[in-house]
Amino acid sequence: MSQHLSAAEPPQGANAPSGGSVSVGARIYSLAYLSSHRCSPPEALRVAAEAGYAHVGLRLWPNAAGAPQQFLLGQPELLRETLAVQRDTGVGVFDLEIIRLDADFDPQRWQALYEAGAALQAQAILVAGDDTDEARLTANYARLCEVMAPYGMSADLEFMPWTAVPDARSALRIVQNAGTPANAGILVDALHFGRSSTTLDDIRAIPRSLLHYAQICDAQAGRDFTTEQMIHTARCERLLPGDGNIDIQGLFDALPADLPISVEVVNFEREKTANPAEWAATCLAASRPFVER
Repeated sequence: MSQHLSAAEPPQGANAPSGGSVSVGARIYSLAYLSSHRCSPPEALRVAAEAGYAHVGLRLWPNAAGAPQQFLLGQPELLRETLAVQRDTGVGVFDLEIIRLDADFDPQRWQALYEAGAALQAQAILVAGDDTDEARLTANYARLCEVMAPYGMSADLEFMPWTAVPDARSALRIVQNAGTPANAGILVDALHFGRSSTTLDDIRAIPRSLLHYAQICDAQAGRDFTTEQMIHTARCERLLPGDGNIDIQGLFDALPADLPISVEVVNFEREKTANPAEWAATCLAASRPFVER
């Protein structure tokens, strides 16, 4: 069923941040969906403004059937409220989630997401690769980039060790074999760096033009986790930067010094003792020492 948003003609300069965004130091920080999963889109924007972020990330499409998401698609009144809060706070929307490239991928399925991104002036859509047929996955990634191009957003392929794109080398190979479209991108998540075969040299090998943002958190590093354990950590039990043993400092030293940072720390147990704004501020304070230099 179509979930088109009526206010979604691709605007000129759709990938420019909206309003008078704030930033901390030389970095631009975005409050990731997982760090504000308790919030609706307008609430996430208000929380980000209070905690000192320039942007938010929104999960408008669930990462699995029936999984949590923020509801906005097909709700024009909520879209108008979200746009009004953007204007009032100066906080922009950096990225939207999530498109999954599976064996039955059809880029038109996510039309409502593209339109929402254009209306919100989002800069990127997070993409996951599930199709084990790499040739087909690569062709579909190229198709996705082509379809998304008029909406002014990049298609940022995130490597995750339990998916068909398990490490940075795989992500780079797929993007390059897709012809490196102008709006192609590779998303580096500190958690997946720490739990995959990805090395710092692999990170340095990613062309700057493919890096639009990176996600920060911490956890116990290693490759001896089951798929279920990896997914649980990613979705429920990440640690604040510095509370695990991932080489976060090495990772962010290897990434460009001006790369926007998506602060992605979900921890259901820790969040019980803090309201969303307090948690967002705690996550930002823990992240800054690793990326400001």
